[in-house]
Amino acid sequence: MKRWIWACVCAAMLVAGGVAQKPADAAKKGAPAPAVAAKPLLPDAFAGWVADEVKPLADASAADAANAAALKEYALTDAATAAYKRDGATLTVRALRFHDATGAFGAYSLYRQNNWAKEKVGSGAASFHDRVLFWQGNIVIDANFAHVNAMSGAELRELARQLPPVSDTLGALPPLIGNLPQKDLETHTTHYALGQVGYLASGGVLPASIVGFEQGAESLTANYSLSSGPATLTMIDYPTPQLAMVAEARIRAYLQAGAKAQPAWTKALQDSDTASLEVLRSGPVVVVVSGDAIPKESHRLIEMVHFDADVMAMPAGNVESETQKTAKLLMGIAALVIIGGGAAILLGFFLGGGRALYRIARGKPASTMYEAEFIRIDLTGNAPEVEPSADKQHPKG
Repeated sequence: MKRWIWACVCAAMLVAGGVAQKPADAAKKGAPAPAVAAKPLLPDAFAGWVADEVKPLADASAADAANAAALKEYALTDAATAAYKRDGATLTVRALRFHDATGAFGAYSLYRQNNWAKEKVGSGAASFHDRVLFWQGNIVIDANFAHVNAMSGAELRELARQLPPVSDTLGALPPLIGNLPQKDLETHTTHYALGQVGYLASGGVLPASIVGFEQGAESLTANYSLSSGPATLTMIDYPTPQLAMVAEARIRAYLQAGAKAQPAWTKALQDSDTASLEVLRSGPVVVVVSGDAIPKESHRLIEMVHFDADVMAMPAGNVESETQKTAKLLMGIAALVIIGGGAAILLGFFLGGGRALYRIARGKPASTMYEAEFIRIDLTGNAPEVEPSADKQHPKG
């Protein structure tokens, strides 16, 4: 019975191994993935709104001529516009798709102004009068209603559900977002930049030439309402800690130069309390605090920044991550092994038990291990006695 059990378990494990090997074999053979029709950037209709025409836009200049250079820095891939109508009302929507969520968040922070109201649409949204701006995955939606009503938010949430999904790999935001202190943070004041144009358009505190975007730097700025006054936190992420170390020394020397600094201080630095200006490095991230708060509170704010190298993934609809797929595959293998092992045990009980009952019914022991069967040979040499026949005469006496 043990041999049966082990044979069944081994067979189940071989089958499971074959299932796990199929994706790898397909990849080695270069098997083409099933063709999937590309989902349009904007739907023809949603929540009762029907588009006359969804018009694709060729490049960043066609999407937004005034901010074309910044959109290129954020890696715009394609765009589209559509004019929707419903019961005489109109809605104009512009969709901007970027290579990943980093570019989408940066473009969203570029368009969204600090005084806009927060909304609950997509991964982040804000509104100003009849205009609603939101981003989800690697797409930014700029919607302009003829008249916003109580149902406009729900209608845009329906639009967000119909947007093309993005994989978790492209839906991950940089660590800077997760390391931004939340205490006293003014909502909707964060601005993310991947280049000089986007940084300047977002009102960066430092001169762009001092930041070092040509070295692959990324920046995030946010405003804080401290008890002693307003403060601005600038976080700059560099590709390596060595580059960050050089940048820290450069920025520190620039701030210490004061009126003699070249290039000249920006207006944000000129309006700051020089005693509150502080620079700190944590790994590949350089942090600068400016503003009009007292030095003690500015120092406390900058000390709250601790770099964490883990990438924060944003929701990406119903798209499964590679980790989830691997976990499902391992769970399937484990389930298959357990089922195979259970089937082997049950089969052993049925076959072994049936054979034991059959032997008991014949009056034999349940197992052959308790029975010794062999052939007996009489080697004593005593021949059996034979009775004389009736017709044979024997001599007397």
